[in-house]
Amino acid sequence: MGLRELVIDAWSWLNYKETLAPESARRTFPDLAGQWVPEGDLRRLAAYKTLVAYDQNQAGQLAAASGDEDGLDRRELGDPARLIDAAVGYLLGSEQKIVVPGAEHAEDEDPVEGAQAAAELQERLRAWAKKEQFLLRVQQAERCAVRCGDAVYALSWAPMKNRVLLRTYDPGWYFPEWDEGEQDIAEYPTRVHFAWGLPADPAKGLKERVRRITYELGPIRPATRSGADLGGAPVRETVLAEDDAPVLTAGDTLDVETGQITRVYPWAAAPSPFTCYLTDAEWVLDDLKGGRDVFTLPESKARYRTRSDGQVLDRLDLQVDFVPVVHIPNSIPDVGEHWGKSTLALVLQALDELAATDTDSASASATTGSPVIALAGARLPIDRTTGQPLPVKVKAGSVWELNEAGRMDTLDTSPQLAELRSRIDHLQDRIAANSRLTAAGLGLLDPTEVPSGYALQLALSPLDSLVGAMRLARVDKYAILLRMVQRLHQAGHVWPEGESLPAELSWGPPTPTDRTAVLTDVVTGVTKGVISLETGVRMLQDAGYPIEDAAEEIERIQKRAFEQAARLADATGDNAVVREYLGLPKADPGVPPVPLPPAGSPPAPGIGGRDDDGE
Repeated sequence: MGLRELVIDAWSWLNYKETLAPESARRTFPDLAGQWVPEGDLRRLAAYKTLVAYDQNQAGQLAAASGDEDGLDRRELGDPARLIDAAVGYLLGSEQKIVVPGAEHAEDEDPVEGAQAAAELQERLRAWAKKEQFLLRVQQAERCAVRCGDAVYALSWAPMKNRVLLRTYDPGWYFPEWDEGEQDIAEYPTRVHFAWGLPADPAKGLKERVRRITYELGPIRPATRSGADLGGAPVRETVLAEDDAPVLTAGDTLDVETGQITRVYPWAAAPSPFTCYLTDAEWVLDDLKGGRDVFTLPESKARYRTRSDGQVLDRLDLQVDFVPVVHIPNSIPDVGEHWGKSTLALVLQALDELAATDTDSASASATTGSPVIALAGARLPIDRTTGQPLPVKVKAGSVWELNEAGRMDTLDTSPQLAELRSRIDHLQDRIAANSRLTAAGLGLLDPTEVPSGYALQLALSPLDSLVGAMRLARVDKYAILLRMVQRLHQAGHVWPEGESLPAELSWGPPTPTDRTAVLTDVVTGVTKGVISLETGVRMLQDAGYPIEDAAEEIERIQKRAFEQAARLADATGDNAVVREYLGLPKADPGVPPVPLPPAGSPPAPGIGGRDDDGE
């Protein structure tokens, strides 16, 4: 690549591959050859395709398609997939939970304000996550993000199921539309497209097509309904009153002076003039002329699709004021960038070196296991038909008759094989270090060689920083996703109205924890009074001890803490406080109640008055 052609962007680390050039990309990947694929996205899409090839052990086939004659002989033993799976495992940790801050205080005797609402929301979100297989979707999306650098979630309301649907999309189908100068991680596009090609189906009479799903923020318009055009194709049409005036959607308000329509959403107090429109349509490729790409597909050639409830998806009003799409970057993007970076990015050339060394090692092991033998002065068998010596095969029990000066020499390639294996170990250590997954994290470190748990913790410190950065890039994204889930349920009139509460996805610890050391610290700290019992139980919970509810565990501990109860009794002298600490009911005073006569009744005989004898 000449100096004038040097390109520095989010995919510069792949410049050494010819597949990133536009002509080569369209030739190597036929699905990118369609004219609807934007020229500016070719590098990104080619990078995704290349990374998927490495993950699927098809880098050799990719090299062969790019013109490398030896590409098909390349040995690939799953090293890229191992890196991806390891990074995903450490990123997600041992478990993932949806957490609403404050929900843990809902069962306290004196709960803080909002704790009950937080607990109810947390229960609703977890019930939705179970029905929608949320954790499975997270696994799908995160593996794609680690591999390609990006992943995409899309949310939609399902009227038939009466809940929000969560889907993960291939990032190669994701085409955000930016205004000039606004492409940054802090900005959010007002129009997002998902587009992919559909093959021809001669049996059904279908030609090759492109499908595009568009989410777009725009001003609120009058109400529409499903209809059909003159040719019978499904479209949306404006609802008109008897006087041919447009009808507003229920709850909308028209400002007569400005002509602006506003709407108060269930989660907001102030009216909003914006809503999100959904369009889902197909275009026949033969109908696209004049360099039309995914951003400029003609509406006149569109064939709109219909939702399960019969609604035509032609700018359908979704009744929300946000685009229900969440982009997940694998890393913290550079300034002015929107896209993340793959975990394989900086070690891709090292993976090429490793595959080449594996290929050479396989060739060397073949000659080591079946060495090349040179015979001198041997009587070889003759083919009686041709009179030529027959090929000699080495097998167990073979005997060759040699002359007096005859000899047999073998080619020993074992030193070269040992050197190649040593180079493989060196490359694996280099990949582990440069990817920050570490040799210990990839299982390349012998546990018996680690002198202590502290030494292992130091060895894993680059991995901890890597996971911390990856989680930092995602924490706000999942908070936005869970807020969208709340609001879509509110828009569907399934969940109660009100301000959206913050919710987050909690990750498990990325690396193994020395549970014995944590337990020792907790026992010492609680006994010496330097940490509270609540903090100690939380530390044990984070270390992986099977504690489901911290408050319930604390209550169980206190019911058996008789020594602490005795010291509490000595300090306060109040048995009621001690019984409350132990979780016992209030004590019976042991004095039977005395029945008292009702007020105004005459005194009983013999009590403060005279008896019948006047005494």
